[in-house]
Amino acid sequence: MPLFGHPKKDDSADAARVKASTGSNAAGRDVVGSIAQHIQHAVVLPPEAYGPVANIAAGTMLRNIPSAGLFIGRAEALDALDVAFSPKGNVIVHAVLGLGGMGKSTLAAQWATERFKGNPCWWITVDSRSAVDAGLAKLARALEPALTGLSEEFLVERALQWLTAHNDWLIVLDNVDHLDDIRPLLERARTGRFLITTRRATGWHRTAGIIRLDVLAEREATDLFSSILNHDTQNRAEKGIKELCAELGHLPLAVEQVASFCAEAGISPRSYIRMLNESPAQMYARSAEGFDTERTIAQIWRITMDRFADTPLAGDILRMLAWYAPNSIPRSLLDGLGPELTVAGAIGRLIAYSMITTTSDGDLKIHRLVQALARTPDVADPHRRSRDIIRAREKAVERLHLSFPGDPTLPHTWSKCQELIPHVDALAQQSPAKSDTETTAHLLSNAARFFLDQGMINRSAEYLSRALSGYERELGENHPDTLVTRSNLAHIYTSARDRRAIPIYETNLAACVQILGEDHPDTLGTRSNLACAYQMERDHGRAIPLLERTLTDRARVMGEKHPDTLSTRNNLGHAYMSAGKPHLAMQLHKTNFIYSVEVLGKEHPYTLTICDNLAGAYLTAGDAQRSIFLFQKNLADRIRVLGEDHPDTFVSRNGLSKSYVLSRELDIAINLHKTNLRRSAQALGEDHPYTIAYRNDLARTYELDRDLDTAIDL
Repeated sequence: MPLFGHPKKDDSADAARVKASTGSNAAGRDVVGSIAQHIQHAVVLPPEAYGPVANIAAGTMLRNIPSAGLFIGRAEALDALDVAFSPKGNVIVHAVLGLGGMGKSTLAAQWATERFKGNPCWWITVDSRSAVDAGLAKLARALEPALTGLSEEFLVERALQWLTAHNDWLIVLDNVDHLDDIRPLLERARTGRFLITTRRATGWHRTAGIIRLDVLAEREATDLFSSILNHDTQNRAEKGIKELCAELGHLPLAVEQVASFCAEAGISPRSYIRMLNESPAQMYARSAEGFDTERTIAQIWRITMDRFADTPLAGDILRMLAWYAPNSIPRSLLDGLGPELTVAGAIGRLIAYSMITTTSDGDLKIHRLVQALARTPDVADPHRRSRDIIRAREKAVERLHLSFPGDPTLPHTWSKCQELIPHVDALAQQSPAKSDTETTAHLLSNAARFFLDQGMINRSAEYLSRALSGYERELGENHPDTLVTRSNLAHIYTSARDRRAIPIYETNLAACVQILGEDHPDTLGTRSNLACAYQMERDHGRAIPLLERTLTDRARVMGEKHPDTLSTRNNLGHAYMSAGKPHLAMQLHKTNFIYSVEVLGKEHPYTLTICDNLAGAYLTAGDAQRSIFLFQKNLADRIRVLGEDHPDTFVSRNGLSKSYVLSRELDIAINLHKTNLRRSAQALGEDHPYTIAYRNDLARTYELDRDLDTAIDL
């Protein structure tokens, strides 16, 4: 049956008119089409059924709006609807868009019930085109009860004619999936208002104004949860509501579902969080008695995914995005998943159904609860099969590894690293360590290098330790990548002055000599690192000879200006300084600085480090003026290249402060120390070793300035 078609004409119109004038019908009425057909079948209509449709008034407050139930918040969205439907005159169409479970229907019901003052106010759930027909036919019967019994085709047309002839009415078209289902209705209307709710986020530019509905605010979500939890009790205050609502991403349907279950089962929010962590698939599908099982968060997600049956790549992409951070996902992470047009089409389908959204700069965004469902296996859901989820995780790791800079110590890569680190963190947090592949270990190792270069020692150690476990499991105890990672972990322990570094280096050095040979770069690197670990323990007797040998070997094997040779020369200079031989250290640092500028450039972070070390050698040798000159220059360079709050910038400012102390310019030194302490506390924390050291240096400077009270307080 065609939607909204005109009623068919009876072939014997004249006979119909004669029969229509008999019985209790008003004589002389000219009844056409389907009315006449129904009269032929002995349906007798009262006279009012034939009045002009413009003269038929809606009954008092004619409404079929479902209850909005417990409604909290959404003041901004309600006000937006007020503004959207305030103009008079022509037909007004607005669509409320959002992910399934966002509360679009609840908002529409609340606004229609509490704020719309016109008549009638009619709700149609748009499951299909035929559902629109059925809803209009019910409206026609409600407007004119005497028409009950006529064909749906006629009633649909009658409702359309009534809507065209009247204004000040509202039709709510709920859960619209296909625009074609409602397009004929919208095209017939000339006045009145249509409020549409839909998951479709695209395709409305020629049809409707749009209002995008987001998750509840934190306070709204916790208030909703508390209201449901305490509905039948005396203000039961439960700890953990805020944390649980955050875990649910403040999605209204999820908050309602979980709060109802907690209230019925008598469990606390924190207990629910524990159960969710232990059995996520079961908890996402669990609901309280009487809760619509078709409206659980798991079922809502599945219904939407069913619509992508013809675009399987859309499901693959969604499961892949589930392993990243929910916000600011670079679209480039999806490159290489297939032909560009095919990938764009799959992304478009996900955006169209609000499963993902885009930011102003083109990045992707996904609700954290959708992510949680997408990475949680469920044997009852064909979209959440274990093998598909595992494959998606591996693809997410692969794409992130390929996108992460290969050398995260280079300044021009830092912005890219910072962009991707939240996604590395999310992937590491959501993936069990035992599932790490070799690629995962590579990714974590690179991220650890970035953290170390940024002065985040603890995070670097955490990722390197996990990468090492992955390499040992996937590649073996003595694989070169395993050896390098173990050595890097020991290096971090050295930076933290942790003695665990020494046995790791000693084990690694023996393995490197046996497997790679004495002159292999990794062997030389391990020997240099072991020497630094000895130096950390102030064991100059073992550190200096080992560094001298390594410097000779690296210069021979790699060249005098190779970055690794520069590193060893730098470390030997430090050892000489620590052993009370600043003049030997000064010569090494001068040579190193010249080579580093030549090979790496004036503003390379390592060049700046070498410059600082040279300035430190002058300081230790008692040459205050030269140390002040170099520290001042290096501080300015580090602020420009690294920023005010980079740990290396703090080191340069601290060295400059000590140089001014040496030259007895204590006021300048105190001001520099105070700046350093304040910035370090803000950037690194009050209890960071750097902050504690800078506080101590400031105290000693106050002591030299004879301000003992301040010194003692510090």
